[in-house]
Amino acid sequence: METLGIIKIILEEGAKYAILAMGVYLTYSILDFPDLSVDGTMPLGAVLSAVLILHGWNPWLSLVVAFAAGAAAGCITGLLHVVLKIRPLLCGILVFTSLLSINLIIAKAGTNGQSIVSIFGEDTIFTGKLAQLIPQSVGTLTIRKLIMLAVIVVLMKIAIDLYLKTKNGMLLRATGANEQYVVMLAKDPGKMKILGLALGNALAALSGAVIAQANETANTTMGTGMVVFGLSSVIIGLTLFGKVKFMQHTTMVIFGTIIYKACLQIAVSLGLPSDYNKLLMVVLFVAALVISEKVKLKGGNKNAKA
Repeated sequence: METLGIIKIILEEGAKYAILAMGVYLTYSILDFPDLSVDGTMPLGAVLSAVLILHGWNPWLSLVVAFAAGAAAGCITGLLHVVLKIRPLLCGILVFTSLLSINLIIAKAGTNGQSIVSIFGEDTIFTGKLAQLIPQSVGTLTIRKLIMLAVIVVLMKIAIDLYLKTKNGMLLRATGANEQYVVMLAKDPGKMKILGLALGNALAALSGAVIAQANETANTTMGTGMVVFGLSSVIIGLTLFGKVKFMQHTTMVIFGTIIYKACLQIAVSLGLPSDYNKLLMVVLFVAALVISEKVKLKGGNKNAKA
């Protein structure tokens, strides 16, 4: 049962962060925009959702508000780049830095001066009437939270896949691949960049809100390293499953997130102190980049021979 418990933890943690990874996939992989504002929008959604629940809001409605707040922050990142012509990395840094203060203001305003928002005992999406329709446990293994997380992730994956198949979604893909082609179609690539960044950060904020409700707590520093985490999940997923033709990219990213979380959990199970978590995240990210580049080189050599 101990093994099953570890697997359950890995799946739960992977599902919590899979939504964020899909948001990073939109900005990094599709839009080709290195967006660092994710480190700020993820805790924005978490803190906002927790504060709203603390003040009696419906937990599902708090997810909608978190999604909208993340989209607004993403729009600002896009406007800084498109309108003011600031470089992508600097845009993300500026928005992330400003969100450090904004998130702290929201947290303190909602808790009378505390930077940590605790919602222990409050109704969340994991304890509400809808969640109670799902069995709490099978044997000694609790499964309700895992099933709820899985349903949310699958619904978001389906929504993203459907959007990317629309005309607007195809324009978003084209903007990341070839801006000039979008201009030739008499469309504004700048608007598509803003939209893509809004969607990516909205998903990051939604992920933060879901994590806050799952953990029953939120704080302003929980977004540290989320860009590295998201990029690692995307790279691992697309590299390991890139040749699986029947698998969609969003599915690859979800599996990449689970594998990445599994690596972290295995390290913890082997006795690695939690102080090393961020360092391990960087090491795994570098390893994912190296493997990804080697796979690309092998693919290029095969094409050259052909």
